[in-house]
Amino acid sequence: MQATAPEPTLPTLHRASPAGAKPNPGLTPIMLNHAAWVTHDVAATADFYTRIMGMELASTVLDDSIPSTGDDIPYFHIFFRMQDGSTLAFFEAPGVPAPAKSTHPAYDIFNHIALQAKNREEVMKWYEWLKSNGIDVIGPTDHKGLILSIYFHDPAGVRLEITTPLDTEWNRHTDKGYEDLKLWVECKEKAKREGRDVPKALIELITGLRKRYD
Repeated sequence: MQATAPEPTLPTLHRASPAGAKPNPGLTPIMLNHAAWVTHDVAATADFYTRIMGMELASTVLDDSIPSTGDDIPYFHIFFRMQDGSTLAFFEAPGVPAPAKSTHPAYDIFNHIALQAKNREEVMKWYEWLKSNGIDVIGPTDHKGLILSIYFHDPAGVRLEITTPLDTEWNRHTDKGYEDLKLWVECKEKAKREGRDVPKALIELITGLRKRYD
């Protein structure tokens, strides 16, 4: 009797969801269409993304109100295209005041967008090119053997990253990701129940896990 092949195991997309939450019906975005920010100088932004970053000016929109909300804000919307067709976009709306300062340095460090380069050599070419244009660059930084990155800012103050994978499976560590998520959440909840300092408890957790990278 011929053995039948086992049915493929579908990914458990709701492992981190609250009890009773509906599972995802199989919807996953195809790719990044665009991410958008405000700029106060669209000409400087256009020069940066076309000349410095080598992107194509993909599309523009001018309007006197916001289509999704109806707010009466005249704006210029501009898109810049990368090799895979995904885009970065910006809005200039004269009269909009500068944004409020962040309440903690973490916001200015963690909020960023990472753009992928082919390999380590190309990351370093980016480093030299950016530096030659007077742009402050942080790095290169090796993220525990996962990716190699450099960091800098565009004229609008958006923090950008040029990165390349060092681990070919860097974005396929799903099981470990769920394990880490569980450890993190449980550590926070336990610290709160015990009236302990949450950041201190998390530092203790991280110290115990650091041997993973030794």
